[in-house]
Amino acid sequence: MNAILDLIIVVLELYKWCLIGAVILSWLSYANVINTRNQFVHLVSNFLFRITEPALRPIRRWVPDFGGLDISPIILILVIWFVQRLISEDLRPIT
Repeated sequence: MNAILDLIIVVLELYKWCLIGAVILSWLSYANVINTRNQFVHLVSNFLFRITEPALRPIRRWVPDFGGLDISPIILILVIWFVQRLISEDLRPIT
């Protein structure tokens, strides 16, 4: 049981880093720091968009618009952090 819980925690941690990468990549592309026509940059940004957008879309529906400031990644990171803490402290059997 501990191995499965550890795997879930690691997957959530990887997803959190992908989310942070997607946010940073969107900032860099918005500021024209990176060339989005580059095939590798397009491939990475498309991959990160496809794995993060399904989780961010429901949050964006109920979070109000702050005039260009998207706080949905912050909310999702806090939810992931809460789930990780819940798994590591409350669901793990005492050995």
